[in-house]
Amino acid sequence: MSFKVAIIGRPNVGKSTLFNRLVGRKLALVDDTPGVTRDRRVHAAKLYDLAFDVIDTAGFEDAGAATLPGRMRAQTEIAIREADLIFFTIDAKSGLLPDDRTFAEIVRKSGKPVVLVANKAEAKGAQGGMLEAWELGLGEPIPVSAEHGQGLPDLRDAVVAALGEERAFGEEEDEDEEIAASEVLIGEDIADPDAEPAYDDTKPMRIAVVGRPNAGKSTLINALIGEERLLTGPEAGITRDSISVDWDWRGRRVKLFDTAGMRRKARIHEKLEVMSVQDGLRAIRFAEIVIIVLDATIPFEKQDLQIADLIIREGRAPVIAFNKWDLIDHPQELLAELREKTERLLPQARGIQAVPVSAETGRGLDKLMDAVIRTHKVWNSRVSTGKLNRWLEGILAHHPPPAVAGRRLKVKYVTQAKTRPPGFVVQCSRPDAMPQSYVRYLSNSLREAFDMPGVPIRIALRTSDNPFAGRAKKRS
Repeated sequence: MSFKVAIIGRPNVGKSTLFNRLVGRKLALVDDTPGVTRDRRVHAAKLYDLAFDVIDTAGFEDAGAATLPGRMRAQTEIAIREADLIFFTIDAKSGLLPDDRTFAEIVRKSGKPVVLVANKAEAKGAQGGMLEAWELGLGEPIPVSAEHGQGLPDLRDAVVAALGEERAFGEEEDEDEEIAASEVLIGEDIADPDAEPAYDDTKPMRIAVVGRPNAGKSTLINALIGEERLLTGPEAGITRDSISVDWDWRGRRVKLFDTAGMRRKARIHEKLEVMSVQDGLRAIRFAEIVIIVLDATIPFEKQDLQIADLIIREGRAPVIAFNKWDLIDHPQELLAELREKTERLLPQARGIQAVPVSAETGRGLDKLMDAVIRTHKVWNSRVSTGKLNRWLEGILAHHPPPAVAGRRLKVKYVTQAKTRPPGFVVQCSRPDAMPQSYVRYLSNSLREAFDMPGVPIRIALRTSDNPFAGRAKKRS
């Protein structure tokens, strides 16, 4: 049984850098700008022989509850309540500031065990800041450099001393099981092409939630999981990191990824926003299903279509959520119009699932998840080679490929090479001469014949080598 550690401190003391060091990966965004982290992030971590969950938090600021810093502080207070141990982090280079003393009192009142972490201890003049840290009354400051990985043995010993050996060395989880689960999530289905395996609804599912700023992505995730897990508000661009949230839906494990709002490239000037968008793109590439959240009051902006096109090109399975449906005056008329626009503007994923929802009221969330499951099944679907070639016979009889340069193209064979998304190999006489219009015709016919709406379909054209070509050259 592992324990939880919350990393607490005022802005710009290096909490996210320490978080990344403990988890062994650059998960949290790090920048010199104060207040980069806004949501709390939880991840498995190791510190030598200690295994635990670590929580990265927003910088503790003294602000009113209605303001953005106030809501960030509320998220940090939740992290303190959830944690078994607190890393109270200070900047040894700059020394103590009034906020450090204020928040040290809050941490002390929580009654949780505390390790006082004096970060940036490698800097010149850090010794004075460490001596000041004794004034907080939280015990001996542990000098570390999260950026350079210095002082971690002392930090490990301080954790054991604070929790006691029995609590610190609890039973670790079976790592082999976690590795196998992650491989299942990102691996491709390589089953027998002639088999049509049943859909496995016990496997975990990874869902990324994307969209333009202020479309309601974080609010939607909070509504799905039934708690205020992510920071929300009327301000656009609150989310910066891609935050993952573990969730159980009808007995199925789901990992939800909230992402930063994606604006048009021409409007992005700040380095921090560039990093946020890149973090969101990584979440898309690692997801299976991507929920595209559109503001129903201003849907299908150019950026919405570019986001959808990116998801389809990446081979992910898209589902559209028309959010803020509670603000619509004539819902039936608008829904018919939006569905017609969806088919017309996104022909590359014909039949994409589109569901009206209200993250604010909770309306339509079950229908949204039903659409996610249907799309996930299609994304994982496999068609036997026998069925595919019987379908191909009918296609060739009804609409054979055109003649190119006076010679008719021959299509001989088709098989499904992969799933996630469905990918097919078509063997034909001259792949380079096959018109793209005919490839699109095959793709659309496949989609209709085998009921594969709303997901990208890949078709690769191949030709078999002529076994007599070499002999002909030798004779000549």
